[in-house]
Amino acid sequence: MSNLKLSTHGEKLIKLYEKMVIEGFQRNDGIKIAAKNVYNSFQLQKFRHVCKEQFINNKIDTVLDYGGGGSDWNLPNFEPTNGASAKNFFEIKKVTTFEPARNLMAKKKSDCVVCMDVLEHVFLADVANIVDELFSLTNKLLVVNVACYKAAALLPNGENAHITVRNPDWWKGVFDTISVHFPLIKVVLICSTQFDKGVMYETFNSKDWNSSETFSIETKLATFSVN
Repeated sequence: MSNLKLSTHGEKLIKLYEKMVIEGFQRNDGIKIAAKNVYNSFQLQKFRHVCKEQFINNKIDTVLDYGGGGSDWNLPNFEPTNGASAKNFFEIKKVTTFEPARNLMAKKKSDCVVCMDVLEHVFLADVANIVDELFSLTNKLLVVNVACYKAAALLPNGENAHITVRNPDWWKGVFDTISVHFPLIKVVLICSTQFDKGVMYETFNSKDWNSSETFSIETKLATFSVN
């Protein structure tokens, strides 16, 4: 297990998220969300068909769901057409969930690390260390979705729950920079500019940059929208 130490602000944020899980939270439109509904949506479901190809091609057997909230990989109907759970849909043997706000503290190194809608909740000074940790915990593949917009949810102190909102290219720069220390790890980076829209960068690992015939490494991306 990683011994990553957060900043003082980062530790305080964890306490606020723990409070939200226990007590619920207020939205910026005045609606109160009950504790049972706090961060329970399975965000990976929106990108399941894109990610499945990567899971199969990279022969992923084990997954660490980093900041998994209330996501349940064994729950039916992750794939609505046949009722399959996420574990069955991706043909995964074992899933470990790390979610400090729910006291799920295991960080088991796995074939793939999935990190969906987490990094925008991280204090800016902790971003680089946490992204480095994501890389260090995977053997093959890193799948990330980061929200690049303000949330409806408010922290108990009244601030927006998405505390580090940056544009997609900023996040790509973070992952590019840190990936050079993990040249074999493939990265699927999805940046949502709205809940159902955004950009998806071409899967990359830094090892491939060295085989380029030019010094300039182009960034390839595609826009997406989901229902």
